[in-house]
Amino acid sequence: MPDFDDILEHIGEFNLFQKRVFFLICLLSAAFAPIYVGVVFLGFIPEHRCWNPGVAELSSRCGWSLEEELNYTVPKGKTNKETLTSQCLRYNVNWNATDLSCTDPLEGLITHWDKSNLSLTTCQDGWVYDSSISSIVSEFNLVCEDSWKLDVFQACVNAGFFIGSVNVGYIADRFGRKTSLLITSLITSISGVLVALAPNYLWSVIFRFLQGLVSKGCWTAGYILITEIVGPGYRRTVAILYQAAFTVGLLILDVVAYAIPHWRWLQLAITLPTFLLLLYYWCLPESPRWLISQGQNARAMEIVDDIAKKNGKMLPAQFEIIILEEGNEEEGHEKPSPSLTDLVKTPQMRKYTFILMYNWFTSAIMYQGLIMHLGIAAGNVYLDFFYSALVEFPAAIILIFTIERVGRRYPWAAANFVAGIACLAAAFTPDDMFWLKVTLACLGRMGITMAFEMVCFVNTELYPTFLRNLGVMVCSSLCDLGGIISPFVVYRLAEIWHELPLVVFTLVGLIAGGSVLLLPETRGRTLPETIEDVENFHQYHTSQLN
Repeated sequence: MPDFDDILEHIGEFNLFQKRVFFLICLLSAAFAPIYVGVVFLGFIPEHRCWNPGVAELSSRCGWSLEEELNYTVPKGKTNKETLTSQCLRYNVNWNATDLSCTDPLEGLITHWDKSNLSLTTCQDGWVYDSSISSIVSEFNLVCEDSWKLDVFQACVNAGFFIGSVNVGYIADRFGRKTSLLITSLITSISGVLVALAPNYLWSVIFRFLQGLVSKGCWTAGYILITEIVGPGYRRTVAILYQAAFTVGLLILDVVAYAIPHWRWLQLAITLPTFLLLLYYWCLPESPRWLISQGQNARAMEIVDDIAKKNGKMLPAQFEIIILEEGNEEEGHEKPSPSLTDLVKTPQMRKYTFILMYNWFTSAIMYQGLIMHLGIAAGNVYLDFFYSALVEFPAAIILIFTIERVGRRYPWAAANFVAGIACLAAAFTPDDMFWLKVTLACLGRMGITMAFEMVCFVNTELYPTFLRNLGVMVCSSLCDLGGIISPFVVYRLAEIWHELPLVVFTLVGLIAGGSVLLLPETRGRTLPETIEDVENFHQYHTSQLN
């Protein structure tokens, strides 16, 4: 009996119908980008200093410029051989005193000791921020002793990814891809609006977590739907281009953030258009492949007929009745049930699982980390974000033209090595060599983008059929764990040394590249059906190398 791939050969594997659906689904992928990395702009850390009561009046009375006011009233520190204004401390001085001089107001207070030893105190009265941009940092004062709260703001959305992906995956398998996509789109949009309207920091974190709980599942449902309605020869290309649509979303986010430098209005601007995704109810089909698996053959055939009609094809008479794949199996033959122990029960399965888990973790922590590192760099955050997003397009092109010619393993390993080495070189490049630093950062971003896309589909090629979904779900959960840790690595380590996160990324990237070389090449290989197939393939692969 024919399977659905055989039917697609006759009604079109990637013709007009699938291209229209693919375009619509790509809008969903682009809409996910602001949720995944929007913290770069929502949580931008503007220039700030302690607010000193009385300084404004004294500055006005003395006619100081801003530079003079900072020079007279803000303590200095030495960092990287440059004088920086202190952001978390202020002089413990009563600036309302009438005897303070306009030429050197601290002169009378440092008669017997050095100015650097003048008593300091914390920013008890708040901060003054650069007014050209508004972010959650400036509105909720997420600086100094509360700077860790910015880490939590980003970590909570990844925690939502981690918890929600399993539940949304169940909804997609139980109630259908289209139903899952519509429900999660609606909740994602509503929670995005609530983030913009959050009255305080705590509620913004709660709504951000809720957004993460469903948004990744929404993106995944779209990924599954499009790959299930195209022919096998187009699936990898469609999967890579679907992720390239995410890059388009990054560029749109950058432009919108530049035009709207207020985080609440920015959040609304990137959220309100997503309500249009609810129109998918009338524009997208349910997955015929899923309908067949649920025994809804009549409904599946209606969609198949519609695909054939839109593609200008004719479905042969012998394909008008679809029989479930399970019906082809001999009566009494039981399908193996997947379990977590199967992932580590045999030597090769155990090796594959640990290597894939580590590479999912590495891809997430480096990808998100490099993007967040842009937000604390000294350059123009909008231009740096734009340049680093552009390099994701050549990453997709390189993969499309190499994975079926060169294979998976060597391009994947090379991508990790390039990302790691580029991060190390960028860390030790002098700040005055700005363009070299930006180029190296972009090269690292391109490398980890390629590695991220590779782990997505190689994961499915290494596991046997009955264990494939469970294996991908378990391994990819480390991606969300990496996303949870990433903001703490970037923001906390940067306080010790600004480039220290890049050194950490170098280590994890090089280890990931080496671990990939321990995996077998899967190009041209028939997907394994059983655990025995996995173990036997390893023996065959080893003998071929010898």
